[in-house]
Amino acid sequence: MAGDLSPLELVLNASFIVQIVMALLLLASVVSWSIMLRKRSELRRARADADRFEEVFWSGGDLSAMFKAIDQSRRVTKGMESIFEQGFREFSRLRQQGVTQGPLLEGARRGMKVALLKESDRLEHSLSMLATIGSTSPYVGLFGTVWGIMNAFHGLGNVQQATLAMVAPGIAEALIATAMGLFAAIPAVIAYNRYADQVTRIETRYDTFVEELSSILQRHASGRGTPAAAASEAHA
Repeated sequence: MAGDLSPLELVLNASFIVQIVMALLLLASVVSWSIMLRKRSELRRARADADRFEEVFWSGGDLSAMFKAIDQSRRVTKGMESIFEQGFREFSRLRQQGVTQGPLLEGARRGMKVALLKESDRLEHSLSMLATIGSTSPYVGLFGTVWGIMNAFHGLGNVQQATLAMVAPGIAEALIATAMGLFAAIPAVIAYNRYADQVTRIETRYDTFVEELSSILQRHASGRGTPAAAASEAHA
């Protein structure tokens, strides 16, 4: 009787194909949860780093000194700090070569955009996997359900009198595949939508910082004060 079988027993007694489907869905669920936990920590750290860097950047300190401190630390920079480092490095290098204001600012902006693209790629990493799991898991589970029900009714071919008790275990194991597909898909879809929105917000902050730093460097290139003074004036 189906009522005498636990879900674990139904899984163990399922057909080989249905067991493969269940194993794939279980693996997909484990992968999606590992991505969710890692991405949650990564985005939280990215927001905290951006807050901390903006606080230092807009404090009115000398940007040349800030760049030297970052450069001499020889650590791998991320986020807004990486954008600043690449932009200011290119600005300083081109200025030492005597490049005119237009190409000077264009070069600094190009360096910031490259860093921005790298940071965006890092933040968006693995989100496509969540989207894939969320969109395909229900169909994989449905395939296992259809296969299990088909096997359940196929077993009635040589039976003179069919009863519900004979097909109930097969149908039950088939429905477990659907449930596992939903269990893998629903958290992945929710997490993808949530994290995609957070990534967009962080990328907007980065893009805004590129514009602000470009404005500061433009003032500095035109001879209107030091980078520190230009930053204080822009923030005011």
